[in-house]
Amino acid sequence: MSDLPFAAADLELLRQWDTPTICNALEMVVPTRRGRGFTVRPFVVADPSLRPVCGLARTGQVRAAAPSGRTREDDRAARMAWYDYVADARLPTIAVIEDLDEEPGFGTFFGELTSTLHQGLGCLGCVTSGAFRDLGALAPGFQILGGMVNPSHAFLHVVDFGREALVHGMTCGHDEVVHADRHGAVVIPDHAVRQLPAVIDVLQRREAVVMEAARQPGFSPDMLREAFRQADEID
Repeated sequence: MSDLPFAAADLELLRQWDTPTICNALEMVVPTRRGRGFTVRPFVVADPSLRPVCGLARTGQVRAAAPSGRTREDDRAARMAWYDYVADARLPTIAVIEDLDEEPGFGTFFGELTSTLHQGLGCLGCVTSGAFRDLGALAPGFQILGGMVNPSHAFLHVVDFGREALVHGMTCGHDEVVHADRHGAVVIPDHAVRQLPAVIDVLQRREAVVMEAARQPGFSPDMLREAFRQADEID
């Protein structure tokens, strides 16, 4: 793994803000990314009450609609290679899993056991176009954003890992920073990680001026114009 321009504490700091707030700040820090790098379709969220997760992507592809065609031993070896890959990280991780089946979600990868194994290897959660199961029995605090809930593994097998994964419109590569919560997920460019807190502070102070104006008796468009003017002066 190459040296990264941030530390675990920087990723932990970003967990205090929801993913829409992260997206707002990215629009300022990396305006060229305004139209990409985030999920664009809804998920089933394992526990909407959980705080956001933020970590380095561990990307993979799975299928479940038909057997892999490999031996049981080879399937197990592929699964263990995936776990080796997840564990090979100096910082917390997020599993980003693309379901390659024609109808994603035919079988589940993540459930009680799988979430517990991943959590033990330093993984905070999973973002997947596939299915998950075991609602209410997942590893405590392990967040999953999935395409659907499904009760069966079917023929779930690991196809590949470590290359780009596409999940609900978000393309994500190995070791990219992912921030996710009940709203969806976004990829944060490495150089932006440490810039975001200061930008979020400015945006929140600007928004507070406008929100306060909107709560005043007799709020009007002229008051809104003045609030926008005052907000624009905040930096």
